[in-house]
Amino acid sequence: MKQLDTVQKRLIEEVAGLHDIPEGAYNFRANGESVGRQTTANIDIQTKTDVSGIDIFIKPGTKHESIHIPVVLSESGIKETVYNDFHVGEDCDVLIVAGCGIDNCGNQDSEHDGIHRFFIGKNSKVRYVEKHYGSGDGSGKRILDPTTEVYMDEDSSMEMEMVQIKGVDSTQRTTLAELKAGAKLVVRERLMTHGQQNAYSVYKVSLNGEASSADVVSRSVARDDSYQKFDACIVGNAACTGHTECDSIIMDNGRILAVPSLEANNIDAALVHEAAIGKIAGEQLIKLMTLGLTEAEAEEQIINGFLK
Repeated sequence: MKQLDTVQKRLIEEVAGLHDIPEGAYNFRANGESVGRQTTANIDIQTKTDVSGIDIFIKPGTKHESIHIPVVLSESGIKETVYNDFHVGEDCDVLIVAGCGIDNCGNQDSEHDGIHRFFIGKNSKVRYVEKHYGSGDGSGKRILDPTTEVYMDEDSSMEMEMVQIKGVDSTQRTTLAELKAGAKLVVRERLMTHGQQNAYSVYKVSLNGEASSADVVSRSVARDDSYQKFDACIVGNAACTGHTECDSIIMDNGRILAVPSLEANNIDAALVHEAAIGKIAGEQLIKLMTLGLTEAEAEEQIINGFLK
């Protein structure tokens, strides 16, 4: 594995929680090139030959193994699109940790667009964690526009944790999912914007098989002059259950648009959506301030608890 500098190591720690080389399979990418890779007996990683990206093949029956594929950009002006496909065999139970960190100290925009596709076999269980993070004092923007496609076979399950808390100037996250009979998808999005940042989250989940289910929940905070849009649609094409929810805190001059939608194409599709946007309640602030916190400290405590 190539030597990473201090900034790159910090970015990897932020987006992947890694302080050292992980056990299991991994593929590290920095400033547009692969800097380290490890495969295992059950997980193979291959470089694509037609476009930039990798194919990850997980053997049927693989249990309690992990794959880490963090990406970091520490140079200004880099723009890349990477295509990663995950082929998960039947009866697996795996953790996949992705995410991208951008440190931009220059005057040119830096952008990483990860296009991820998941093909999840029957009875398999996948936990997927994707974190985005930005830093640097340059005038160049930090841009992340990921696209995630999920194709779930019968009785499979996937839990997705999508996190963006700091430093990303512009993001448009698009997530598309198609579920067969008995498949279950759970999405938990946590998002905070500040300054002049913009964040768009688009989800479309098609419940195509009987007894399939989806639960898509976003919690977000918009501060300063930032803008967010949450657009989630659950399509019930069979006897299924679906739920989508947006719960947001608005502060300063922030703006939030929530567009939850449902499409029922089967008489036994049970679908629910919820949306709530509001400021921090005054009684919450007062209660914490009576314990000795300043107003700013009380706000931070409430936000941190909200986004956990």
